[in-house]
Amino acid sequence: MAAVVLSERLQTLAEMVTSGRTVVDVGCDHGFVSIYLVQRGISPGVLAMDVRTGPLSRAKEHIAEYGLESYITTRLSDGLKEFKEGEAQSLVCAGMGGRLMTRILTDSRDKARGLQELILQPQSELPEFRRFLKSEGYRLLDENILCEDGKYYFLMKVSYCPEENVGVAGEITKVQTSACILEETEYSLEEKYGELLLQRKHPVLKQYLEETERNMQQIADNLSGNGNERAQNRLLEIRKELESIHRALALFHLENEQ
Repeated sequence: MAAVVLSERLQTLAEMVTSGRTVVDVGCDHGFVSIYLVQRGISPGVLAMDVRTGPLSRAKEHIAEYGLESYITTRLSDGLKEFKEGEAQSLVCAGMGGRLMTRILTDSRDKARGLQELILQPQSELPEFRRFLKSEGYRLLDENILCEDGKYYFLMKVSYCPEENVGVAGEITKVQTSACILEETEYSLEEKYGELLLQRKHPVLKQYLEETERNMQQIADNLSGNGNERAQNRLLEIRKELESIHRALALFHLENEQ
């Protein structure tokens, strides 16, 4: 059987797993990430879980096709609810919204915190999700961004480390982690665009910022002549977001001038 081929997004996600660690793949879908992890020797064993019976059945079929039943176990589970502590050291979770990921990590807080690393790729609500991770005591270990088929994906690796609740050294702005901050609507540049991506001046992040800037500026230009109250409120929101983008892009420009 030929080696399984993943999309760039899923391959990048899988390769963020620390080699030699067993993995729980939450929301495994058709099981190809789990298969990739074992085939490439990244993980000695995977627990592939999904809340839906259809995809889990397909995952079982694919695992059998590749002859990996001894290395990959499938289990029906809503998030981590059917996961038993100690069954894996790493978690992989991708392709779902940030709010759903937040619920999964909150519903099974002790199980999630007991893992050595969590590799996550939220599809939406990124600033809220990053703030949640920090407030929960997760430390950012690694971060990546890629563009595939015209869509941008943000990937992150974190581990539970409550004594380091202000992020990694060298952060651009300190972010409070008290409970009250979760009620605020203002987000830092790190929460919006990724702390390590900004520190590393990631070229794909710069591309993302420039593309978002162009799109938002076009919307702002279209709204500027509209006197409707709703349109004007939207214009204010866009201008505020443009300010954040300009501040983030200034970090790239500053490096080029030095």
